[in-house]
Amino acid sequence: MSWWRDQRGSAAAEVALWAPIMVMALVFVAVVVHRGVDARLRLNDVAHQAARAASIEHTNARAVAEATAVATQALAGAGISCRGLNVEVGGLRPGAMVTVTVSCTVDLSGGALLGVPAAKRLSSTASEVVDAWRSEGSGT
Repeated sequence: MSWWRDQRGSAAAEVALWAPIMVMALVFVAVVVHRGVDARLRLNDVAHQAARAASIEHTNARAVAEATAVATQALAGAGISCRGLNVEVGGLRPGAMVTVTVSCTVDLSGGALLGVPAAKRLSSTASEVVDAWRSEGSGT
């Protein structure tokens, strides 16, 4: 039984040594998850801004151009590294809902140690009501 006395306190020492490493690993996981969630939330906001911009245009071509311009500017302002931006606009008619889908490949580098892909294709859709009393009839 003398060998039990020699092991006293070893569990506490092991915990004291491993605890900081485990805390650092959890913080690293939280940072990687936060980057993905933050990118998704910002892309949702960009889609809403683009839908609003498209809803006030009179033609479909102008709506697509304006939604793309607003999305590009909003992504740059949000600090999202986005490649392959694609903006789709549909349903631009007076009294209807215009729907804008913004999709792009977002850079999520930094999580390679956890097996997280360096980039992920994200997409977000938003809708806005188009004024029913627009001056132009068909909107196309």
